Amino acid sequence: MNKAVLYTEVQDFINENLNTDTGKLIFKKSNFSGVAMREIVQQIEGKRKAKEKLPTWFKTNAIYYPPKINLEQTSSETTARYKSKLVSGKSLADLTGGLGIDSYYFSKEIKEVFHFETNKTLSEIARHNFSQLKVNINCIHQDGIEAIKNKTFDCIYIDPYRRSDVKGKVFLLSDCEPDVVKNLDYLLERCSILLIKTSPMLDISAGLKELHSVCEIHIVAVENEVKELLWLIKKVNSSNILIKTINISKNNLETFETEFVFEETISFSSPQKYLYEPNAAVMKSGMFQALAECFQVKKLAVNTHLFTSDALVEFPGRKFEIEKILPYKKKGLIEFVQGIKANVTTRNFPETVDSLKKRWKISDGGDTYLFFTTDNENNKLVVFCRKIKD
Repeated sequence: MNKAVLYTEVQDFINENLNTDTGKLIFKKSNFSGVAMREIVQQIEGKRKAKEKLPTWFKTNAIYYPPKINLEQTSSETTARYKSKLVSGKSLADLTGGLGIDSYYFSKEIKEVFHFETNKTLSEIARHNFSQLKVNINCIHQDGIEAIKNKTFDCIYIDPYRRSDVKGKVFLLSDCEPDVVKNLDYLLERCSILLIKTSPMLDISAGLKELHSVCEIHIVAVENEVKELLWLIKKVNSSNILIKTINISKNNLETFETEFVFEETISFSSPQKYLYEPNAAVMKSGMFQALAECFQVKKLAVNTHLFTSDALVEFPGRKFEIEKILPYKKKGLIEFVQGIKANVTTRNFPETVDSLKKRWKISDGGDTYLFFTTDNENNKLVVFCRKIKD
């Protein structure tokens, strides 16, 4: 961490060049003693990234930004704020502190927060930024697992990363560092609440086979893109595991929760008057039977993750009114589809959106929504819809 980057004249230059092409800027000579142009470019690009992902950091003076990869891997303020509501007590240890976004929000709920980080530079950056943000967090440059050997906390938070040597293999928690599967009992001996963040790529059933004492699983999506899986683990064993889906958008918050089950039975129906497409968090959960029962809807087919009903219901996802349904046959379809302007989606269909748009000369946009899909009798269908606004 080069503290000369924090000098007022350097910070002024960074702020004045937020919209400058850094690809050209990096070849220019720095006018500041002790600060290379590549360091200035790193700060400019970091601050740009922070504008949407970390607005509090962006608005705060003299924040130091790490390399691009660290910014990409860190939690957003949106997800950090959400997970801070899942913990309680007086003390928390963040064992994989990183840039400190999660620690910052934990400190809003927990009196004493410890930020452990093995990367010395990241630890220094986090300590400096916490000072600028005016929060009191204990930053410790040490391996978190080792550091807590003789300590206890009300909560422990850990965000293991996937090891590079398992690239291309099935994603398992035991393939990550720190290895929470190996250290699970060790961690639970030192806290009342253990919160684990994992990649959305992790299979939920596989995670449950590796972990014990899971009480809740939170699937967090932002603007319909799943960002995190959160595993809440407590010492008290519970036979029922709550799975909660959250889709956070600028104007809406969609939630759905149910008990987790490994196998489901569900009833099916051909498209009725209304069509529903679950949001990404619900899709990740796979809890379709509970979803259907809760909202009184039916699924189109086993592998067609669309739902339907005769009466309009509230639903965690997009809602549509069906205007017509046609079999996917060229003779009867060409006059309705050829050359129209529409929004195309496929669900359990053998062709891609791009190939369908090319085949039928469909242009993007308009008020018509076309779902190319398959019903429970294995019939290929095109469902013409109008989107229902929230």
